[in-house]
This record gives sequence, structure tokens and C-alpha cells, in this order.
Amino acid sequence: MVEKTEELAQDLYEAYQTGRALRWEDYRQSGLDPESAYDVQHAFNSQKGEAVKGYKISLTSKQTQDMFHSDSPLYGQIVASAVLKDGAELSLSELNEPLLELELEFTAEEDLSVDDDEETLLKKTSIAPGIEVPDSRFGDWFPKLPLELVISDSAVCGRVVVGPKAPELTVDQLSDIHTSATFNGQAFMTGVSSEVLGNPVKALKWLVTRLAREGKKVTKGTTVSTGTFCLPEKLKKGDYVATFDHGVGTVTLHVR
Repeated sequence: MVEKTEELAQDLYEAYQTGRALRWEDYRQSGLDPESAYDVQHAFNSQKGEAVKGYKISLTSKQTQDMFHSDSPLYGQIVASAVLKDGAELSLSELNEPLLELELEFTAEEDLSVDDDEETLLKKTSIAPGIEVPDSRFGDWFPKLPLELVISDSAVCGRVVVGPKAPELTVDQLSDIHTSATFNGQAFMTGVSSEVLGNPVKALKWLVTRLAREGKKVTKGTTVSTGTFCLPEKLKKGDYVATFDHGVGTVTLHVR
């Protein structure tokens, strides 16, 4: 299994470097389970030579869990170059088969602890509107990619766009944030925060607890993309603007 882990991690890294997508069907007999898939993910990310700047949480709704035959969320690691600022310009040619999702981004203002309750987690973090661009090193991946390969591929992490810091919100407010996005000025997609485990802070709590099992924690300065408010759409060239209510604000992405 160690040899298979190393081989898949190397294949993922080569696809990451070259932009040549892998055939996921070639890895169907990998023998990986979710835990060994995280070993692949860690090995894959360690080859990138960049600091892990954040985490993304996936499968935070029953609908997406059912799509990938899972009974829980999963996480991926985000390296520094994949975290973009509001108004970022992204080249479509740099990606494989990218999608677009609307999410909340939490940034730790101090280290987070497994003992923190939801109120404490909010006090220790800042919140921002976000756009996530999931992408995979495998071709023809959505929604066909087997769960263990989703995990191995760092939860299909592509890019995360983090908007301006939002005002402080309560736990109750976080459960009912509505968002709408435009594409080239036209209505494009809508979503609501309750799709994320009922409340995005619950996803953050899940991540803190999950990482503690590995002896890790969300440290100061780390950004966490907590899960999509809606099903993803295919990313295209053009201008995306996502607006979140409750004063959370607006985030923009330009795709060229």
C-alpha cells in the first residue's frame, strides 16, 4: 500500500505540474480507503514545495455526500498560490475542468482548538465572502470521481477567492446567509448557508475535530473554505460577482 500511495502521489504531482489530466478509471483498483487516501493527499501536497495556507471542506450537504457515496464531509489542503484575493484574474488555460462554488471563508485570528465550541470558533476567526474553483488532476471527474480519489486529489482543490473581511456575525445569522452570483452581469446562481451542514461554523468545527485526530490544528492565519451553498456550475471565461446578505459583502473573480 505504501508503494501505491507513493505512485499515486507522484502521478498527481506530475499532472499538477504538466496540466495533463489522468484517467481516473486507471486507478479504480487502487485499494485505497479514505484514511490511506489522506496519506496520498499529504504526499501529493508535500511535493508542491509550498506552505499549506488553508483547507477546503467538501461534501457538506446530503446531496453532495450522496453523489460521492459518503456519510461525512472530507477536507483538502490549499497551498499559498491557490489562495486568491477579491478581484483576482484567473486564466482558464491553467486549469483542467474547473467548476465554481459560493462559500464562506473563515480565517483563524489565533490557533483553533478541538475544545472550542461554535461561539468560541467565531470569536477566534474572521469571515469573508468566497468563491471556490474546484478542479481535479483527473479528467471527466465531476461527478464521477470515486471518493478515495477525491480525497487523494486534495478534495479537488483548484483555487479559492477570498473577499473582504465581513462584520462579526452570530451563530444564528450564519445559518441563514443567502447569496446570489452574476456572470457577465446576468443572474447565474443562488445559494444559502444552511446547505453547509446546517451552518458553516459546523463545518469548521468538523475540520478542527478531524485534524485533531491527526495531531494537527488550524493555526493562526489559516483560511478555511467551509463548503458550497449550492451545486457547482462549470467555470467559463467572464466576470463573476457573488453577493452575500447579512452584510457579509461581495467577492469578484475575472476568468480569462
